[in-house]
Amino acid sequence: MPKFEDCLQRLEQIVDELEKGNVPLEQALKLFEEGLKLSSSCRKELEEAEGKVEILLRQNGKLQPEPYEPALERAQPVKK
Repeated sequence: MPKFEDCLQRLEQIVDELEKGNVPLEQALKLFEEGLKLSSSCRKELEEAEGKVEILLRQNGKLQPEPYEPALERAQPVKK
């Protein structure tokens, strides 16, 4: 499995090629499919890393580990 950084770099190359718009349709579809696979791989790796991250909070004078919550989830307004 390619490293996260390698996947991300290849994704950026694919996006650049597709944005230029001078790629034949068949090649564009192949690039798009490759991009989807790379994106899925990156997302899986990020989710695994996220599960390992802990935030240390000071409670009652001591540090206590707490599960990591992504900033996006914390920032979303509460639906009433």
